[in-house]
Amino acid sequence: MSDGAIKIDYINPVITSLEDTFGTMLGCKIERTGLMLMENNQALQPVSGIIGVSGKAVGTIVLSLAASVAVKSAQVMLMDDSLNEINDDVMDAVGELTNMVTGGAKAKLEKFSLSMSLPNVLCGDNCRLHFPQNAHPIAVPFQCPWGALALQVGFSFPTLR
Repeated sequence: MSDGAIKIDYINPVITSLEDTFGTMLGCKIERTGLMLMENNQALQPVSGIIGVSGKAVGTIVLSLAASVAVKSAQVMLMDDSLNEINDDVMDAVGELTNMVTGGAKAKLEKFSLSMSLPNVLCGDNCRLHFPQNAHPIAVPFQCPWGALALQVGFSFPTLR
């Protein structure tokens, strides 16, 4: 299996899960606006839910949201229109949203026997992300009515002994 085939095998289930999660849980249609190899390890948006992955593949899945997307997602999830800025409730909602996206992708990635960590949520411009050595992370930007978001995913595939 070529390196390109491996990348498609692991990124497509994460993209599908993100689209399904936003559509089903938030009633929000998202549209992919690109696909690129990451040139640096910075989060594309200021609010990022991060999950570490281990198993036959080792890596990181990042759901990176504009502040407007994070706040509106929390409003919908918590049914609380009074949320209007990044706070602990919004950060918790981003963590849960990240769990839903990665959980949905995990079932489709069962051939890699993956285990996933609990999410961490970072907030701030230019947050630096960590991906495993030799991961060659991919960024997939999206747009929705609430603003910009992105998936940033990087896996390495250690040789099994």
